[in-house]
Amino acid sequence: MSETANIGFFQMMGENLSKFLTYTGFANVTLGHIIMILVGLFFIYLAISKKYEPMLLVPIGFGILVGNIPFFPGLQIGIYEDGSVLNYLYFGVLNGVYPPLIFLGIGAMTDFSALISNPKLMLIGGAAQFGIFAAYMTALGMGFSAAEAGAIGIIGGADGPTAIFLAGKLAPDLMGAIAISAYSYMALVPVIQPPIMKLLTTKKERVIRMKPPRQVSELEKILFPITGLLLTTFLVPSGLPLLGMLFFGNLLKESGVTRRLANTASGPMIDIVTILLGLTVGASTQATTFLTAKSVMIFALGAGSFIVATAAGVLFVKIMNLVLPKGGKINPLIGNAGVSAVPDSARVSQEIGMHYDKTNYLLMHAMGPNVAGVIGSAVAAGILLGFLG
Repeated sequence: MSETANIGFFQMMGENLSKFLTYTGFANVTLGHIIMILVGLFFIYLAISKKYEPMLLVPIGFGILVGNIPFFPGLQIGIYEDGSVLNYLYFGVLNGVYPPLIFLGIGAMTDFSALISNPKLMLIGGAAQFGIFAAYMTALGMGFSAAEAGAIGIIGGADGPTAIFLAGKLAPDLMGAIAISAYSYMALVPVIQPPIMKLLTTKKERVIRMKPPRQVSELEKILFPITGLLLTTFLVPSGLPLLGMLFFGNLLKESGVTRRLANTASGPMIDIVTILLGLTVGASTQATTFLTAKSVMIFALGAGSFIVATAAGVLFVKIMNLVLPKGGKINPLIGNAGVSAVPDSARVSQEIGMHYDKTNYLLMHAMGPNVAGVIGSAVAAGILLGFLG
């Protein structure tokens, strides 16, 4: 090989190497990418070490890592690039496909007996939705548009799928911040709620014993999803995608003749959708679009709305006790369970209650407002979508 050919060869190799380096993550990394990767690692740490919602935080945390690997634009690998695999998977988030499927699985695994046996617990689930509308009004005052404020407000329901569904319809540009905020506060239920519950209750109230739930018949369990669907969707038709799937899943469970379908909905199907939802929501936190002043404000509003929702549930029980007979008082510690974080907020009620009386079991009582909160958040989302969509 001649000297000229050697020079040409090495020049070509140098150009190829230089071009290769421009495509590496090291050449395209920014401080934002580093920050978001640390956030993703923190989520994974919380899931594995602290056991905070691992089924959600592991996919979301890893998705944050995937979404923040720096890359050269135009390679069709980013979640916001048309034609990329992640962009195709993200379709289910933006177009509201995944949340109703999650609700189908939730319905198929939920026992509404506690709510059926004591229907007034539904009022607690309704009261906790006050946080949603408080956040909505606050967001409006901070300069967000009405549609953006509605999507942000739903974070107060502590219901990730509902938050994603509403954000996809009203404020898709804010999807990442709203979804991550909603799931973060869902995971931090055991940290955020106990101080509020203790602050708003007395020692005497914390040891109130409630009557055991009555036995619910099979007929009542079958009729509940049918009547629940008709009552809620006639009132709020725009909530049909979520409420319809929730009650359909519950009918599959309670009918007694579709056990295979119920097992599929509550097992393999919801697991697959949770993986896809968590991974793509995490990947949507791409630093170049996620790290904005609006994202910070959304996290602050989400925290405020969740605190207000918890406080509203507890205070509403205290108000109810003013008119309830002595033998029918409700322990206000179950008021926190009015948010939609099933079953974590009900477990918090149980743990705090047993701290003050080790023989006072509140879990089954708390499940009533907890499942009511699932219905309530979907109704609230339907209301917001009805006048903002």
